Amino acid sequence: MEVINGLPSDGLDLIIHLPGGSAEAADALVSYIRSKFNNVRVFVPHAAMSAATMLACSANTIVMGKHSFLGPIDPQFIIQTQLGTMSVAAHAIEEQFALAKEEIQKQPECLPAWLPILRQYGPALIVQCKLARELSEDLVAKWLAKYMLTGKADSGNSGRQIAKSLANHANFKSHARFIDRGQAKSFGLVIEDLESDQDLQDSALTVFHAAMHTFSGALCVKIIENHLGRAFMKVAQPPPVQRPQSPAHAIPSLPPLAVA
Repeated sequence: MEVINGLPSDGLDLIIHLPGGSAEAADALVSYIRSKFNNVRVFVPHAAMSAATMLACSANTIVMGKHSFLGPIDPQFIIQTQLGTMSVAAHAIEEQFALAKEEIQKQPECLPAWLPILRQYGPALIVQCKLARELSEDLVAKWLAKYMLTGKADSGNSGRQIAKSLANHANFKSHARFIDRGQAKSFGLVIEDLESDQDLQDSALTVFHAAMHTFSGALCVKIIENHLGRAFMKVAQPPPVQRPQSPAHAIPSLPPLAVA
């Protein structure tokens, strides 16, 4: 809101470089941006992964270069395990639960081996996984049909098909897999080539490189900025300074105390 407030409402060019986030946050961002702008063009100079891919799918068009990547939109859960904190795909949790159920039904003696694994999931996690997957797919399918594919035949079905392709964990095998420009086009997304306009490419990459230099040279961890210089920045707290301890031999010894 700090950066968008007061901008002309005729259109928005949004440059995204983001590893991801939550579907709920993406939903809130899209709702606000689309209440302000009828036409949105998203630039991906390098990578827009996970929830950032969802945000890109709310645009009318996505501009990508040969070096640009989107990512799968399958939701992840942060769970505590005996091996520490892990990020696990909702699809993988559901698949493991289904595998455990199948093996225990066939061989009940397998139950003791599965119990330590199943205890880590806690109540309702399987249902939460299903709802999280449905939320990601439903939001992307709705945005694609309403914005990117509007006016095209069977836009609703196409939007749903694209969303399912982006959320197919069984196909990607990893949440960190890159989806390049050619694959994004094959899914049915409306993609423009960044290299088709040299001046536009130079401008977009200049903004990207300036942001990367800021990240590498400062304690900044988030930048949201417009072309007028209005910005919101989040700065990480610097680590505490460790003061060197004096060597033991430099500490003067005290005389023994006399005890009455």
